[in-house]
Amino acid sequence: MDGRDYSPDPLFDTINGRRRVIIYRPFAISLFVAICFIWVYRLTHITTEDAKWASLGLLAAELWFGFYWLLTQSLRWNLVFRQPFKNRLTQRYEKRLPKVDIFVCTAEPEIEPAMMVINTVLSVMAYEYPAEKMSVYLSDDGGSEITFYGLVEAAKFAKHWVPFCKRFNVEPRSPAAYFNNTNNIISSTHQASELAAVKKLYEEMESRIEYATKLKGVPKEERLKHKGFSQWDSYSSRRDHGTIIQILLHKKDPNNSKDVDGFVLPALVYLAREKRPQYPHNFKAGAMNSLLRVSSNISNGKIILNVDCDMYSNNSQSVRDALCFLMDEEKGHEIAFVQFPQTFENVTKNDLYGNILASIAEVEFPGADGYGGPLYIGTGCFHKRDTLCGMKFSDQYRNDWEDEDDKFIEASLQELEEKSKPLASCTYEENTLWGKEMGLRYGCPVEDVITGLSIQCQGWKSVYYNPPRKAFLGVAPTTLLQALVQHKRWSEGDLQILLSKYSPAWYGFGRISLGLQMGYCVYCLWAPNCIATLYYSIIPSLYLLKGISLFPKMSSPWFIPFAYVIVGETTYSLMEFLFSGGTLQGWWNDLRMWLYKRTSSYLFAFIDTILKLFGFSDSAFTITAKVSEEDVSKRHEKEIMEFGTSSPMFTILATLALLNLFCFLSVLKGIVLREGGFEIYDKMVLQILLCGFLVLINVPLYQGLFLRKDNGRLPRSLAIKSIAIALVVLTSFSFA
Repeated sequence: MDGRDYSPDPLFDTINGRRRVIIYRPFAISLFVAICFIWVYRLTHITTEDAKWASLGLLAAELWFGFYWLLTQSLRWNLVFRQPFKNRLTQRYEKRLPKVDIFVCTAEPEIEPAMMVINTVLSVMAYEYPAEKMSVYLSDDGGSEITFYGLVEAAKFAKHWVPFCKRFNVEPRSPAAYFNNTNNIISSTHQASELAAVKKLYEEMESRIEYATKLKGVPKEERLKHKGFSQWDSYSSRRDHGTIIQILLHKKDPNNSKDVDGFVLPALVYLAREKRPQYPHNFKAGAMNSLLRVSSNISNGKIILNVDCDMYSNNSQSVRDALCFLMDEEKGHEIAFVQFPQTFENVTKNDLYGNILASIAEVEFPGADGYGGPLYIGTGCFHKRDTLCGMKFSDQYRNDWEDEDDKFIEASLQELEEKSKPLASCTYEENTLWGKEMGLRYGCPVEDVITGLSIQCQGWKSVYYNPPRKAFLGVAPTTLLQALVQHKRWSEGDLQILLSKYSPAWYGFGRISLGLQMGYCVYCLWAPNCIATLYYSIIPSLYLLKGISLFPKMSSPWFIPFAYVIVGETTYSLMEFLFSGGTLQGWWNDLRMWLYKRTSSYLFAFIDTILKLFGFSDSAFTITAKVSEEDVSKRHEKEIMEFGTSSPMFTILATLALLNLFCFLSVLKGIVLREGGFEIYDKMVLQILLCGFLVLINVPLYQGLFLRKDNGRLPRSLAIKSIAIALVVLTSFSFA
């Protein structure tokens, strides 16, 4: 030995995206210079009386676009990528790995059916991790006895499924996903016979659960098989019932805690927290906080993974991946949570509804990681229990991975259940710090984001890891309305954060880095983007009708910065999307959804938030549908846009599309039929191109309005209404 301090090899490596950044930064600087020239042009060309107010409006819109673009640069300026070393974790910590509590949350049995829920539960029960150190908790905010029945059946099936997964190292470990995968490799006749046997057991279980679902209740003979169903005898409704806790699998019950090979299974617990009409339940945040308290009484794992019920585990090594960051000797004590990306299994090749959010997953979150860590997005996240429960970071803090003895080692399972019930009662949080400084924070539809921000403001860092094999796969919206409603909820919640005491603009000031503050603001300002986007989508097209130019001529030097920004930003966004694994058609679809979100979802989110500020509206937690009808699914697979219903969002989108179509046809008519028509083109080329782009990108809307005959088309009544509104606007403007 040479006397120097021994430093073990790190459990993870951080790779800076220097090559990309070195190329990108000069381009971004040049783009900003061009944006400044556009601002100068607007300021020096607002004297024309017939377009003065329109030019002022465009100046305001372009100032906003430029400001928002500057914010987005924070997420592209300092990208980092992570690489864990699981072999080192195994060598150093295999005998003293920490306990892990896994929270699965469900709320609506009609939207989130029992079979979906238990497939997620079974997938996380089968992690490649010591089973005696795992506990899986299902929070059922719907209080559904059918969901409980599904979990009871899952506990039985797990005794066959978990050993099958580990014996043959199968992936993924959601039974439904594995059985539906036609590329499964069967290495022997023994595996084939076991596969057939376990698949038969699964189908029998599925049949029983589906039968109960059709009956809208559990058959009497099945209820008699488990004492837990008696807790529904005093059940009034999903919004009015006492706490229901059932420990279905636990090592304290040796006769019912082992698989068919004789190995212990992870603990499995069902929780439906108490709900009463006179008490606020705080949606998912309230459910998570109840799970935090109940689990501390039963297993008290130092690490907590939370997943939505539709996000099954797709990678059995994810727990070990996360622990490489949290248990690293040099930097692990600084890390509060490890966030995995939200990915989906039902996304089409060209991602019709922009569900994969490619730029966020592949670029923006690595960019946020470069400034101290990504946002907490509410699923697929591994937390330290201490940080979720409100502990502030200190330089003296060091991880202690030694598990405490069970608090109630002598207690029976029934006693454990009874002692845990008060922790999930409606009144437990009264006059406490829960929802304020402890657990998930209350008062916002995106409770996950403010919780992550609060943790980071207490001095902790977070890590983003996007493994080659995706850690979790979920169910994405399969209709346009579902996608728009989902983004309306997200953007509304993010804007509420900006206007709340948790605003990254002032709450984060001095507590997190400026780059991370700007990164949070990118998402918090989603909704206000609607104003500038709507203005740009309407006013330039309307002024085409009067032949009034709002942009420089093609022969003018001022044309150059506009052209540079358009070509440069379009080229970069395309390259970024392709780099993120997308396709050319996928990029076009993503661009369309960018426009649709800004002119509908964000608009309603912005209006609702302003109304709420004045006490006229109250936010409600909206759950996106996870199942769809067969014909809807078929159209989704064929990448045919699904409308199928009337909605104020569709009315706005259809009206804007028709408005631009009428304007574009009118100017085309002028170019072709009028003498000197091509002079119009030179004079108003940017306006014509903008209007033409808005027409081209809306082709699916025109098809839904006029050409399609299937049930996924837009209703005729909506088409008539949109045409009427568009014509009224055009007529009024023409005679103004």
